[in-house]
Amino acid sequence: MRRVWLAVLAGIVAGAAIGACMKPEPGPTTWQRGYEKRNEITALWTQIRDWRQEAGMELEPAPKTILRVEAMDARRVRRERLCPAKAPPAACDDVCGLADAICENAESICGIAGELPGDDWAAEKCNSAKASCREAKQRCCSCEPREVTTP
Repeated sequence: MRRVWLAVLAGIVAGAAIGACMKPEPGPTTWQRGYEKRNEITALWTQIRDWRQEAGMELEPAPKTILRVEAMDARRVRRERLCPAKAPPAACDDVCGLADAICENAESICGIAGELPGDDWAAEKCNSAKASCREAKQRCCSCEPREVTTP
């Protein structure tokens, strides 16, 4: 019986020694994760700027729009009803589609920014993206078919 206990104890000691020698795979550090998240935000924001240009908008949203949406959640900005009762004409589908894409990216940017508490840069990008969403929706609502060019 004593031999059995010694064998079990030897096995435990050997397992612990082997485990101590094995190093776990290193995961990304906090700063690396932050860097990766900032890169994601930059990529999404670059798309927003491209879409703003494609929709005939200025590249950056107006400061007054940023202030207006700063305290709002990105989903709330996206759901906000800006169009009058009538829907934009079908010829404006491209402009309105860009608005939807901008709003989707704004939600993603704000979600990522939420994973970076205390990061002022990320918070500013979130606010700017929300303002871009609002302005793009306004552009969709005010779209006139003559503004849309067809290939």
